[in-house]
Parts: sequence; structure tokens; C-alpha cells
Amino acid sequence: MDNEINKEFKNHLFVLIICGGGGTRLWPRSRKKTPKQFINLLGEKTLFIQTMERARSLAPDERIFIVTNADYVDEILAQGNLPLKNILAEPQGRNTAIAMAAGAAVIAKVDPQAVIVNMWSDHLISPLENFTNDMNQAAEAAFGQDQLVTVGFKPTFPHTGLGYIHIEQPIAGQEKVKVLKVKEFKEKPDLATAESFIKSGDYYWNAGMYTWSAASFLKACEKHALKIFEGVKKIQNAWGQGDEKKVIDEVYANAEDISIDYAVSEKADNLVLVPASFSWNDVGDWQAVAEFSTKDEKNNSFVKLGQTGEVLENNSSGNLVQYTNKLVALVGVKDLVIIDTPDALLVCSKDQSQGVKKIVEALKEKDKKEYL
Repeated sequence: MDNEINKEFKNHLFVLIICGGGGTRLWPRSRKKTPKQFINLLGEKTLFIQTMERARSLAPDERIFIVTNADYVDEILAQGNLPLKNILAEPQGRNTAIAMAAGAAVIAKVDPQAVIVNMWSDHLISPLENFTNDMNQAAEAAFGQDQLVTVGFKPTFPHTGLGYIHIEQPIAGQEKVKVLKVKEFKEKPDLATAESFIKSGDYYWNAGMYTWSAASFLKACEKHALKIFEGVKKIQNAWGQGDEKKVIDEVYANAEDISIDYAVSEKADNLVLVPASFSWNDVGDWQAVAEFSTKDEKNNSFVKLGQTGEVLENNSSGNLVQYTNKLVALVGVKDLVIIDTPDALLVCSKDQSQGVKKIVEALKEKDKKEYL
């Protein structure tokens, strides 16, 4: 019987990839037309290609859908090799609630029994086997049940840049239960509060990695985000019809700009958590890229992106250099980020990587669109 249940949920398992965002902290490599998920950040496959590999470990191509900015459709077709009919192109960004709800509505039209694993297109996750096992467990917990499932990460340090999920303790004698009831969400805390969260052992980092049945999620949208629900029902009815684009444009023009956490998750009383056994990073700045890049004996990461470039170093350590066709020479420097592109050069301290966003804001203020 267990094998039959297992097989049944897998036959209705869909993946929805949310592919938006600009990655401004990874300028000058990440630009408006080529955000971080589509570029080679680590000298390997792009983050989007890695996301597609994870998606295909769960579902066949016909059950993988993508919600994305209309500007990114060609790149998705080139890197993802999915049919155009599986891509919902947003005419404008309206945050994650409408993106996930529209994707769920379209998938529900394809399969009313669908259970959906939601993925972000720009995360770094390993190992694949652990991810696949955890997401299958989340999908099984969500299939045919009126509960929304999130995958949480046990905190390893008092992070003040992430939200936290407060969970109920497992029932005595059932400490190995892997599905935990969610008590509440906590926004990004100050350091002292984050330290208290870790000490209690009852909190997980919130990575926004949700799995739910399409029916349960749309029911939650109807209850907690009615305007979004009404809009995506219109998209659902128009999907595959002649007026599809017109309806999507109209719905998005009037859609609320709100995240999924604020719109639904923090209000829902049927949220449960599956603890993750894999590692995760949203690759939010150059310091994170440096952390995951291959390093030499001096802890330098040199990533060659051109044909003729070269790096020479003397008495230098802990640096990240991404270079194209220039000779880059380092002398007596440490813990720098040096990013060389044809029209812009970034040099910053690793520990100041978050400040790159300020440069992008300054470029916007100066109307330097050619660098954005």
C-alpha cells in the first residue's frame, strides 16, 4: 500500500520555478538583462541550469513550469530547454505572491490533483540526493492534505538577515518525526533575538521553499489574499486561450505587490515544516560567491571567463578574481573581490560585498542605464 501511495503522489508532482529578481549585489556581472541565475558565477554551470537539474530529479519536463519576467523567456528557452507553453511570462514584477499563485492556478488547470514543489532559480543547493529526498517527503506530506509545507534550515549561527520559523516541539516519544507544526513566523531579528532563537532550538531559517497541493494553496489564497486569488482565477480560465496575454497583462497591472510570506504563509494556520538535510545558499553577494568558489593554497579564487586572461599574484591571499581577457596582477593584497567585465571593473573588500547594491543605486540615480 505504501508503495502505491508513493507512486500516486509522484504521478501528480509538479515543479514551479520562480525566475525573477536582478541580483544587484552581484553587479557588474549580474545586470538587468542577465541576472545572476543566468550567468556563470562559479566557473561551472549557471545557477538556472543547476535549478533545472534539481527540478528534473523530481518531475519530467512536462510537469516543470516557470514564472518569469518576460525579458528572460529567451534565456530560459536556451538554458532550460522547456516548451514555451510551460512558461508564464509576467509583464511586470509584482513580487512572489502573485507569481506563485498564478503558477499554481495554471498547474491546477493541467492537473487538479497537482502537488507543487516551488523553487527559486538562483539558489545554490547540495547534495542533490538529499534535496530530492527532502522535497519528495514534503510533497508526500502535502499531497491530498490541506496543509502547506515549508522546508526549514536549522540555524548554524545567529543570522540577522533571514526570517525565522518557530516550530512546535515534537510529541514526547516521537522526536524523530520529520513533519513539524509551525507555530509562527518571526521577521529578521536583531542579534540578541537571533541568539535566543538558536539557544531555544525551536527555530528554523526561512528560505521560502514551499510545497503544497495546488488546491490547498489556492484555498489559502482565497482566504488570505482574495484579490490575488480572483486575479489568478482569471489567468487560469484564459490559459491556453486566445486572450491569455491580454488577461495576464490586465491582472498584473492591478495586482498587489506583496511577498508570499506576508500574503499567505504568516496568516495560515495549516503550515508544517520539514527539516532540510541539504545545504543552501541564496548566493546573495560576492562574499558568498567567494565562499563557494574553488580555491588555491592561499585561499584565492581565480575564475577565468575569457579566452586569453591570466592572473599573477605575489604575497596575496583570500581574494576572489573573475577575469576575462586581461592580465590581472595582485601584489600584497588580501580578501578583495575583483570583478572584471568589458565595461566595468569592481574592486571591493569581501566584508563590504553588501555595499555593491549602493553602487547600483547610484548608477540608477545618475541614469547610467548602460551599466545596469
